[in-house]
Amino acid sequence: MSLVNQREQLLGVLFQVWSRNSSSKWTPENPANGQCGVTALVVQDVLGGDILKTKTPDGWHFYNRIYDRRHDFTESQFAKPIEYVDIVSSREEAFSDTNADQYDYLRQSVFNQFRETP
Repeated sequence: MSLVNQREQLLGVLFQVWSRNSSSKWTPENPANGQCGVTALVVQDVLGGDILKTKTPDGWHFYNRIYDRRHDFTESQFAKPIEYVDIVSSREEAFSDTNADQYDYLRQSVFNQFRETP
């Protein structure tokens, strides 16, 4: 499966499983809100690559670089596009934006959905 197909499949799964269990900021109107750190971690678990960050008015925003391309699975949380700086980050920094329960929930939910997808 190509990276484009994997990315689209993973994005669809994320929209299905994001919830208050993965971020206290989650709402049905803005499901990606507050999901950046935990999502960047799980995306790295699934697709590899690096975790990047950019400063926004609300704090650090985490996302991924896979095969030298930026992939922001939570960009829909923003009302307008952000200006990316692409600072190399780490799992530890991204984890500071979440907690073990949220990470475990999202990781398990994503991996369960991937196993069910033909």
